[in-house]
Amino acid sequence: MTSERLWRAVAGRDEAADGLFVYAVRSTGIYCRPSCASRKPGRDRVEFFPAPAMAEASGYRPCRRCHPDAAARPDATADAVRRACDAIAARPDARWTGTALARAGGTSPSSLQRSFRRALGLSPRDYVAACRRRRFLDSLRNGHRVTDAIYEAGYGSPSRVYGAMKMPGMTPATYGRGGAGASIAWATTPTRIGRVLVAATDKGLCFVCIGATDAEVAAALVAEFPKAVIADGPSRSLDRYLDAARRIVSGERWSAALPLDIRGTAFQWRVWRALTGIPPGETRSYRDVAASLGQPTAARAVARACATNPVALFVPCHRVVAADGSTGGYRWGGRRKEKLLQR
Repeated sequence: MTSERLWRAVAGRDEAADGLFVYAVRSTGIYCRPSCASRKPGRDRVEFFPAPAMAEASGYRPCRRCHPDAAARPDATADAVRRACDAIAARPDARWTGTALARAGGTSPSSLQRSFRRALGLSPRDYVAACRRRRFLDSLRNGHRVTDAIYEAGYGSPSRVYGAMKMPGMTPATYGRGGAGASIAWATTPTRIGRVLVAATDKGLCFVCIGATDAEVAAALVAEFPKAVIADGPSRSLDRYLDAARRIVSGERWSAALPLDIRGTAFQWRVWRALTGIPPGETRSYRDVAASLGQPTAARAVARACATNPVALFVPCHRVVAADGSTGGYRWGGRRKEKLLQR
């Protein structure tokens, strides 16, 4: 999730986001749940953490109003996952073997693997990788040299960190300078469902969004890539992407090997690849997609991966519907999803 999506969850006091992350306020030194009823701080004073332990490792104290450190405890399985997550978030640089992870969770290696995939839709190793990326990027933002940040995050060698980082047009050093040097071209086109914006780096398509006006979709692009160098005006070099987008919206067949330059976890990539395999004119439920990945209980994780799909239309998350046959959610609006399915 981008920081803008996280902030929207905080601003809307979204209870569904509780347990996914916490936010901390620099001026008070306190961290809270997304749904906390306390007065909301200014956006510039907030930072986000994937777990309470990581917020506390950065010097923040838990809020006495929403008690973000008091984990909901529905069963022993959830307890094991939470204990392991907290331990990883506090020490992402540690040598996390399967045995060490199981010891942190208070369970066996095989049980922890199953519990992680059932609860989060990813493996303990995926979570270790995410926490290491977070530590690495935080070190860069704090002015540390790339070499120092690599070893502080526990990567062990430069080749490992460069293989782990997936950012459009950005090397880790560029990211540490606020994204300077990453260039994104864009263009828009009218369609039956509104204005469609396509954006690309020199490596490939990196973002597609849908809105009512050019101003709306341009603002969405800036929110998605706040540190990149975004072209001042539309580019004619993206005509093939625009043509493909118009064809998809109109329900026409299209076949082109279009390069992509998008970020995602291992699980998100598995979901997005599965979505591209849904034939035009057909739909699948979130449960169907989860089952096709060999994880039939991961329907909610599949829904989250659909919601974070960065290239709408091209990765057809609109073809995934609720189990009862209703359209389900859609990042760009339920009515647009209905029109796409009708076409």
